[in-house]
Amino acid sequence: MTRTVNVHEAKTQLSRLLQAVERGEDIVIARAGKPVARLVAAGSARIRTPGSLRNQLWIADDFDDTPAEIAGAFVADDDPTRP
Repeated sequence: MTRTVNVHEAKTQLSRLLQAVERGEDIVIARAGKPVARLVAAGSARIRTPGSLRNQLWIADDFDDTPAEIAGAFVADDDPTRP
């Protein structure tokens, strides 16, 4: 569940908002109605480790070779570079 609060409410009700987050609620903090931050439980953040998939993925040498009949479908009819 996500709840949106304004900055003033976030400042004055921080303890209550933290309790809500501990119960699993996400809190969006907005300024003038526009979301600027999200308050979520610390354990829910996913930290990425650069290079963690090294040697587990590969890209084929012909990855970007597209057959002409398929590539032609992505060119506008009025494209002057189209044959």
